[in-house]
Amino acid sequence: MEDKVVPNWRKSSYSGNGGGNCVEVGAAAHAIAVRDTKQDGAGPVLRFSPAAWRRFAGHLRRSLAPDPGPGSVGACKGHSRI
Repeated sequence: MEDKVVPNWRKSSYSGNGGGNCVEVGAAAHAIAVRDTKQDGAGPVLRFSPAAWRRFAGHLRRSLAPDPGPGSVGACKGHSRI
């Protein structure tokens, strides 16, 4: 079933000002939609369930996070990672 609701699109915070690798994300009823900004709304749209989007975004965040290595200071100041 096609989702007829037009999402409120917003540009990814990781998209640079040069416009080279930009994506937009929008929430529609029961779906998270992703599209290429350069397509001006005419290109394909990927649709994710909210649960699948959370998993995807979590994996992406972890893959982009710097690897602090063993024994380095973690997110809580003064505490080492285990």
